[in-house]
Amino acid sequence: MENINYAKYYDLESYLFSDVHKFFHDNYYLSAADFFCIIIWKANRAKSKIAKKIHRIGKKKYKNLDEIVKQITNALYKAGSHEKRMGVLIGEWKFRLPIASAILTVLYPNNFTVYDVRVCNYLKNENFHGLRNRRWSESLWSDYQAFIQAVKSDDNTPRGLTLRQKDRWIWGKSFFEDLLNDIDNNFALRGKK
Repeated sequence: MENINYAKYYDLESYLFSDVHKFFHDNYYLSAADFFCIIIWKANRAKSKIAKKIHRIGKKKYKNLDEIVKQITNALYKAGSHEKRMGVLIGEWKFRLPIASAILTVLYPNNFTVYDVRVCNYLKNENFHGLRNRRWSESLWSDYQAFIQAVKSDDNTPRGLTLRQKDRWIWGKSFFEDLLNDIDNNFALRGKK
């Protein structure tokens, strides 16, 4: 049996943005295990549903999930533009924007950011909330680009942050504010002095 450092999976985000990112750019594809680490990082509850969906779409051409994932991720590498990469995931493989953006953020962190409801809430742009379930189109790409630009140009995040750092800062701020709100409104023992 191969020696595997299982501790690297403990901090999944670090593993994704170092090892998985590097493997993809060195080899032009991902294994099913690494691909599903991205899915779990974004939405653990969706992993089985996504596995079934891509298996249903790819089962006529490919023997197993590992071959399907290799095909998907190799197509991402070969796509001629970032727009085409998003089109591969949403148009061909029927991913929704939240998962597609997470996959592409891991693989191309300078060009993509994770589409997330927390970030939409923080940006206070009602148009962004409607992107979640849209099908692939040029207008979805254009609207996602506006979302990226809003993250990049946000004046409330600290200066000098990369796109990925801004995404993390905004998500963290939203999480912390929601936590404080929950403590104030939901977790307190009502009627106790």
